[in-house]
Amino acid sequence: MPSPGVLVLNGPNLNLLGQREPDVYGAGTLADLEADLRRRFPDLALRFEQHNDEGGLIGALHAANTVETAGVVLNAAGYTHTSVVLRDAIAAIRTPVVEVHLSNVAARESFRHHSLISAVCAGTITGFGPEGYRFAVQHFAGKG
Repeated sequence: MPSPGVLVLNGPNLNLLGQREPDVYGAGTLADLEADLRRRFPDLALRFEQHNDEGGLIGALHAANTVETAGVVLNAAGYTHTSVVLRDAIAAIRTPVVEVHLSNVAARESFRHHSLISAVCAGTITGFGPEGYRFAVQHFAGKG
């Protein structure tokens, strides 16, 4: 049986990476981030999804609640600070979730200082840009 994979799940507006506020989020695109992770972890079954709506994110979390998924790397974007239903979906599954943010949300606007999902995640990585995703994937790959 192949080793469990990792779902890298991105929320609203992350499809606009490279275009939207590059001074905050960097110049790289979501495709660049995915290609870098595939290059760094060639033997790991990585799946990538991006949804601009809560329902898509929740459906992806429910679908990841399997023995074939070692964990979920989740950048919930703005839903981090607003979505009780996303928090409840994370709490409802057995698959561990690591919360990731490209920017240091604690150094940004005050409404971004509180995460509704952190308490139900296995960990939080914030402010390291795309490297934060690598740290989270390494955790699930057993290399970190």
